[in-house]
Amino acid sequence: MRILVIEDETKTAKFLKKGLGEAGFVVDVAGDGLEGLHLAQEVDFDLIVLDVMIPSLDGWQVLTRLRHAGRQTPVLLLTARDAVHERVRGFELGADDYVVKPFAFSELLARARSLLRRPPSRAQETIRMADLEIDLLRQRVTRAGQRLELTSKEFLLLSLLARRAGEVLSRTLIAEAVWDMNFDSDTNVVDVNVRRLRSKVDDPFPSKLIRTVRGAGYVLESGY
Repeated sequence: MRILVIEDETKTAKFLKKGLGEAGFVVDVAGDGLEGLHLAQEVDFDLIVLDVMIPSLDGWQVLTRLRHAGRQTPVLLLTARDAVHERVRGFELGADDYVVKPFAFSELLARARSLLRRPPSRAQETIRMADLEIDLLRQRVTRAGQRLELTSKEFLLLSLLARRAGEVLSRTLIAEAVWDMNFDSDTNVVDVNVRRLRSKVDDPFPSKLIRTVRGAGYVLESGY
């Protein structure tokens, strides 16, 4: 099995390459986010060990772009950050597990093997809710049989809401996932784009799917 380690600390990267290699894995190492993202998109790895604090693109950005590109490779986040909200953020963006530095190699190896034992997940191609249909591969959206013309960002926003249907997504999460940016309370980019999306997805139809949860964010659900 082949593992990609994205880690900018030379000592840690060498330690992981040696240890995982001795455990029987083929290991590639990338020293920054851009190199790691390129390798992850070009090569079919079985697992990615991803440090959060890396140059060029941080781990959050690498993870977000991989998931938006449809890459379902298991990702084990490796970071010195142990705050609960950091762990939650990682899982929300699509991480599969989390190891905090400093770590025991035996624990990392056990978690890696656990992830590798999971059956491979097949990328979802179509999402349906009520009379809404989203073709993720062709980036085509229809409602009640009518084709909806969405911009690329509107499609990403709707896809995010649809993948997490029934779950209230905060503005912070949406801003990070769709615009690859840290949320600034002074900007209303999320609210403006949700309104534009509603004008196409909800306004022309009697039943509404996108709901605002005051003080929390937005959720896609039927029957309200």
